[in-house]
Amino acid sequence: MSEAERSGSRRESTRSVPGLARPYAWTEGRTRPVIELAIEALVQTTADGHAVPFNRASPASTVTQLCLQPRSVAEIAAHLSVPLGVARVLVSDLLGSGYVIVRDTLGEDASWDERHDLLERVLSGLRTL
Repeated sequence: MSEAERSGSRRESTRSVPGLARPYAWTEGRTRPVIELAIEALVQTTADGHAVPFNRASPASTVTQLCLQPRSVAEIAAHLSVPLGVARVLVSDLLGSGYVIVRDTLGEDASWDERHDLLERVLSGLRTL
């Protein structure tokens, strides 16, 4: 099979998968979030976010469902199988819409032990994925 045939069949198989969307389509081509979010920022769904009807094809709906329990931006990216930048844009949009809130993780005055514990929790969460 020629290279053209292989690439053509690959394109065709991608088109035939229902619900498959490229990450840049989810963010409308944007690569930077309106609100900068740390990788460890904990995201949780608000009351308004609970009202979003679940639609598996909707990234916003999926994120609001994931964040019924607090999740880090890194966990959201892993669950959605998207790059971290895409997850940041999605969460930033939801934050602007009032569907999620971002919980404080640590302040500037956090001790070394608090920072270490946070990193251990994030690492543990990533390992469970």
